[in-house]
Amino acid sequence: MLRNLVEFADGQPTRPVLFFQFDGDLVFVSRNREALSPLFRFAIAESDLVERLVDKRRFHELALERGLPIPTTAVVSPSTQPEPPDLALQFPLVLKPMTRRDVVWRPLAGHAKALLIRSPAALDELWPRLAAARVDLLAQELVEGDERRIESYHAYVDERGDVAGEFTGRKIRTEPPSFGETTALEITDAADVRELGRRCMAELGLRGVAKLDFKRAPSGRLFLLEVNARFNLWHHAGAVAGVNLPALYYADLAGVPRPAVRKVRPGVRWTLPWHDLTAARREGVPFGKWLAWQARCETRHMVALDDPIPFLRGFVWRHAKRRLGRGPR
Repeated sequence: MLRNLVEFADGQPTRPVLFFQFDGDLVFVSRNREALSPLFRFAIAESDLVERLVDKRRFHELALERGLPIPTTAVVSPSTQPEPPDLALQFPLVLKPMTRRDVVWRPLAGHAKALLIRSPAALDELWPRLAAARVDLLAQELVEGDERRIESYHAYVDERGDVAGEFTGRKIRTEPPSFGETTALEITDAADVRELGRRCMAELGLRGVAKLDFKRAPSGRLFLLEVNARFNLWHHAGAVAGVNLPALYYADLAGVPRPAVRKVRPGVRWTLPWHDLTAARREGVPFGKWLAWQARCETRHMVALDDPIPFLRGFVWRHAKRRLGRGPR
């Protein structure tokens, strides 16, 4: 990847602006920043902070150091502990891998990002499988409520430490329903999420773009779950709602005027239609009701009537070509 990027940058008249969307991209750019910075323009968190954010064990330690409002948490190591430890936590618990690798995690949890453990007996029963997978885990007390209680703060902080743009949002549906990937979301204007998000970013000294995920307990208290210092799928809906974080980032790095930041318009929705249909069916949403909701949805993954080629070329044709390749020419 580094060779490809270097070859690409060498052929450009000016240093391109670099975006990074996934954890692997974030770590790659961070660890290769010295080689990339002469060729590309980018803003990224400090290298040690990036490493601590992407590793759940180190993030837990960092959150305790900075006084961030995380759920009560413990580290467990089934690969080195023959029996489940006596945890000073209240059940039910959520188990999360330190770093998620599909080849190891999916046999245990499917497509879910975490496992729900309701009792010590359930942990005892699962322990041999965890030990065989040799996966170290973070155990957290469950914050009650479904995935619709996951709310997030999104911001771009410039090199001076000023918040250039920000918005908040919440999940509507995920697939699978618990600990799944987002299939539908909406932009909000939640003052308490915005205030706590700003405080957490200041405590961490974060620069660049970031997403902070919180879960709202039934009491209304917000607990910080994770911090992602990279671009993400929420930025599309945020831009339509009036706060275009990638455009602000680009303007600063390209040395052009920033686009106007309007007061965020809450209620703008985003969806991944073909996965959201499955999620809606699981929730018992009638197809007609779901279809009407989709028709009113302001933004969609890859699908836009005024820009159809990404969907046709990148999704429809790719799948059609795969099917055609199985049959006779």
